[in-house]
Amino acid sequence: MDERSLTCCFTGHRPNKLPWGTDESDPRCLRLKAELEARLEGVYEAGFRRFLCGMALGCDLYFAEAVLALREKHPEVTLEAAVPCDGQADSWTIPQQRRYERLLASCDAVTFIQHAYTPGCMQRRNQYMVDASGLLMAVYDGQRGGTMNTLLYARRQGLQTIVIDL
Repeated sequence: MDERSLTCCFTGHRPNKLPWGTDESDPRCLRLKAELEARLEGVYEAGFRRFLCGMALGCDLYFAEAVLALREKHPEVTLEAAVPCDGQADSWTIPQQRRYERLLASCDAVTFIQHAYTPGCMQRRNQYMVDASGLLMAVYDGQRGGTMNTLLYARRQGLQTIVIDL
């Protein structure tokens, strides 16, 4: 098997598109996190061992944390951060930056797509993840934006997709 067939990438909404915003104690957020963990266990059972995450606020960070929890049970699991550009978290709050840095430090690999921010760097990051994967997991509720674009790109590339509705 090639590495791509063992790789699952992720896309999902940021807090501004989530019904609970940044309140991760909201029961809907807790349900989503539990579902991500359960889905990841199923993806692991299906043979996926490498996981790619774009490290954006919101669902990406939930996914990264769930993969790290999976790695605790299955040490052969790896997590790669696909960072769109240096300084991705520069405008985030201090607690958000600390969480981001902690997660980056826990990743098995960190790939910077480009050095400086440009309007297309997030899309390039998403394409990098899809092009390296055999499966895309998405938290998606139908809203236009990067999650929709990534999901459509993955389907055009023939990737298997798992869509978790909000």
